[in-house]
Amino acid sequence: MAALRSGAVGTYNIVDDEPAPLRVWLPWYADTLGAPSPQHVPVILARLLAGDQAVYLSTRQRGATNTSARNHLGWRPNYQSWRTGFAATTSSAANHLGVLEVAS
Repeated sequence: MAALRSGAVGTYNIVDDEPAPLRVWLPWYADTLGAPSPQHVPVILARLLAGDQAVYLSTRQRGATNTSARNHLGWRPNYQSWRTGFAATTSSAANHLGVLEVAS
């Protein structure tokens, strides 16, 4: 919304202050959800099953920075770290799911 209101032109990454690759945050997030850890597969098999882009995103892509959004828009993340954001949103989602339970 800050970009729209300011009339700013350009690309802005809306991310937290702690860039992390998928191989770091995904196992942590799975644990937070109580889900099994992601399975590791050989790169050759991953390329065959998911393609080069998926392998790149899973193994080489670096985390993004929010510097432009901070400097040009005055934007700040609600959660400084993906760890605190995931923990807050998963606990909030779990609380809301309890409200949606169907009684038998």
